[in-house]
Amino acid sequence: MKKWLGMGVLFLFILGLIGCGNNTGTESTQQDDSSINVEETSEGAKVHEDFSENVNVNRASEYARNQILLPVEGIGRKISTEIKAKKEYKIVVMTRNSTNPYMIGMWSGGQQAGKDMGVSVQTVSPSNQDSIEEQLSIMESLIESDVDGFVIHPSDSKGIQPVIDLANEKNIPVVAIGTAPETGAFMRTGVDYYETGYLVTKELCEASGGKGKVVILEGPAGVQNMEERKAGIEAAVAEYPDMEIVASQTANCKRAEAMQVMENLLQDSNVAEGLSVVACCNDEMAIGAIQALKAQKKEGIFVGGADASKDAAQAVKDGDLYVTYNTDPYGSTYLAIAYLVQYLDEGTLPEEYFIPFPSERNDPLITSENVDDYLSNAKWFE
Repeated sequence: MKKWLGMGVLFLFILGLIGCGNNTGTESTQQDDSSINVEETSEGAKVHEDFSENVNVNRASEYARNQILLPVEGIGRKISTEIKAKKEYKIVVMTRNSTNPYMIGMWSGGQQAGKDMGVSVQTVSPSNQDSIEEQLSIMESLIESDVDGFVIHPSDSKGIQPVIDLANEKNIPVVAIGTAPETGAFMRTGVDYYETGYLVTKELCEASGGKGKVVILEGPAGVQNMEERKAGIEAAVAEYPDMEIVASQTANCKRAEAMQVMENLLQDSNVAEGLSVVACCNDEMAIGAIQALKAQKKEGIFVGGADASKDAAQAVKDGDLYVTYNTDPYGSTYLAIAYLVQYLDEGTLPEEYFIPFPSERNDPLITSENVDDYLSNAKWFE
């Protein structure tokens, strides 16, 4: 860790950003070459008292998805808990960037959790958006300042590992959302990303009558949660013999980039002719794809995304986006802090390592049939 400790100037810069809460910058893509194993286990992964022994899993058990008793009630901005901290703990919510609606939702959920449970919650992100190097620097400096716990959405599961190990040496629990470190997290929550890709794509394939060509717009190459979602998409398409994936390209979870990628793909007659489904690894890319389809007057193509953001919900209402999945970063972060407070108060460990939220039991698919109910009772944005 000496090479990180040598970055004193950067630490002072980062701490200045933390104090003002103004995080801006240009995004960069970090890669993680972790293999994606999406086999479902019948039993949940064990949680060890020594967190360094916890090993990440990519699928939650059926019990964790549908039956496990959670320390919260509700979902989205209606989530609540009876848990109250016995001390004013200091918990940090660190996201990959400060611009993506999902990350902003994490910050909001963390702040509300702090108010409800009586803990101090600090929200931070890299100034150079998605920079794993800055995430390392931020965490290391905060570990040395007596933080009690972290909720993180790292850019790279391997790259974040050194500070996870350091946190464990200091007995500081770290909850991972989205991309998890390979080892050492206290627990993982957020959605089961494989499930999100699978269920959304099944909905799209059924809408298309089980026939036609499919385009996948991927997240950043090698990023764990995006690879899990892509695997779910591919598994769903494989169940339909009359459907074929004709293109699968990254648009890095960005709306403008997705519009450009989709415009380029539509110039290929092998893609454009008979295209029936565009399955996107997040809503921002789905909206970009819709913009490209509209610009070229392509109709009858079913587009799906994930996150159920404000813009995506409106697109569903407008009939442009066929389906999205409520990933509820607000509620996921709130739940993560509830588990941290339980542990800090009583030493209580989660029942399983990966407890997804939202999951199947929360009716996460959002279509024209339930979008109004979602906006009234389950949305995670203002």
